[in-house]
Amino acid sequence: MPRKRKLLAQLSALQSNSSFPPFDALENLNSAPDGDSSAKSSKYFVIEKKNSSRLEADFFNQPCISLAKSFLGQILVRKLPDGRELWGRIVETEAYLGGEDEASHSKGGKQTQRNAAMFMKPGTLYVYQIYGIYFCVNVSSQGEGAAVLLRSLEPLQGLEAMRELRSASRKGPTKPLKDWQLCNGPSKLCQAFRIDKAFDQRDLTQDAAIWMVPGRDLPGEQDVVTTTRIGVGNRGEWAQKPLRFYLRGNKFVSVVDKKIEREMAAAGPFPCS
Repeated sequence: MPRKRKLLAQLSALQSNSSFPPFDALENLNSAPDGDSSAKSSKYFVIEKKNSSRLEADFFNQPCISLAKSFLGQILVRKLPDGRELWGRIVETEAYLGGEDEASHSKGGKQTQRNAAMFMKPGTLYVYQIYGIYFCVNVSSQGEGAAVLLRSLEPLQGLEAMRELRSASRKGPTKPLKDWQLCNGPSKLCQAFRIDKAFDQRDLTQDAAIWMVPGRDLPGEQDVVTTTRIGVGNRGEWAQKPLRFYLRGNKFVSVVDKKIEREMAAAGPFPCS
């Protein structure tokens, strides 16, 4: 049996027990006969071999702005009830600093039933609803009432499942979503990863359905755009605070700041990836 046909048969057998084949099988399929996989590998599987070691408590236990930047390049993993796993690289975040931050749900240090997760230990999910329909997911950090909003992901694994979940939430006949449209916004990523209010107050270091794993080739300071947050225009000086961070040149980001990027380009060469 030809090598590729044999591998396809193996994958078919594996898929009967798991919705997604293991990475090593995919790597074998994408490898050239001489072992060089560089020519045929899909970019969506250029992540470390199924590294299941999740980010632990010490990673999340850092100041809000530091955590928001540190999230860039890390990978969010969501295990669906049917066993399928969705993987997405974090490419955009916003920091909400708690008490003094007029745009934060915990401004003034006020703790409510809704925002309780923001006051819990670092690594706790804070999920809230907007417009009575959509959800946004945040992760608590150091600091009373401080948390980081996850704004956008670059899909890595489970794209068809994400497409199904996003399409189910859209009304009427729609065109199939392109890869860059799946998770390029806080509510979109929650739809694509099926994250709702049931995930509020869950612990990323312990939960069996959602966690983070270390990314590969993490960005440097020159790769990160620092700019103002989205949708906080009526918060006075806090609307102008540079508390949004995203990966420069990444097409999965929800909103790019062309002015800031032009300034960065004028200051130095674009970083090579």
